[in-house]
Amino acid sequence: MAKKFKDYYDTECAGLIAGKIAEVSPDFPASGFVRQLSRELEGKEFMARQDAFAEALERCMPGSYSENLQLLHRILGPELQTAEGMFTHGYWLWPIGRYVERNGVKDVQSSVAFCHELTKRFTGEFAMRPLLDAEPEATLQTVLAWSTDPNVHVRRLASECLRIRLPWAKKSLIALQHFDMYRAVLGNLRHDPEKFVQKSVGNNLNDLMKESPPHAREIIAAWEKDAPSKATEWIIRHGLRSLRKRD
Repeated sequence: MAKKFKDYYDTECAGLIAGKIAEVSPDFPASGFVRQLSRELEGKEFMARQDAFAEALERCMPGSYSENLQLLHRILGPELQTAEGMFTHGYWLWPIGRYVERNGVKDVQSSVAFCHELTKRFTGEFAMRPLLDAEPEATLQTVLAWSTDPNVHVRRLASECLRIRLPWAKKSLIALQHFDMYRAVLGNLRHDPEKFVQKSVGNNLNDLMKESPPHAREIIAAWEKDAPSKATEWIIRHGLRSLRKRD
């Protein structure tokens, strides 16, 4: 039987994370971290395991949140070289992202910068959601800049963190509350050559069509008038898939 995704977040993963942190912070209680998780992971489902890891980090990391963020930055490892591999190579970073998601509002600016680096190795959309809620205008300006970043993972993050119905995350209405900025971000990405990014933009439109069809149609109509590229045409089809199923 194939290993369930939740079961990758076990004591072996705890040992991997503990070892990496201990290399840059000798005061980190690596053995205690693993022991704590060995007791708390049993029987837990996926998100409960992420919270158990995050709580263990909160108890065991030696400094303030901002200081701990600097330590965690040092263990991220090399950037992914292609659009693939964020789970294959970066799966162990999910608990790090959960830690930032739970604590990031203590230092929004540093947390946003950390997400920019995290997403180059894994993904950062979950950790970005509370930061968008805490400081929407400033954070959206950063997200808009990310939408033209040369790194494919950063461009995808610009789209993915704004989704209304992101799986494993609470519903977010930032897209509607700051619609002009949201539309600008997606507009920058509508010709993106990477299917990885196109899929995220299409998922955004699909979410938007479910939540507020007039807003979704406004975006699509504007794109269709502007000599849409093949990428844009694919994104629109992907964004309308749930509507087609209903019809």
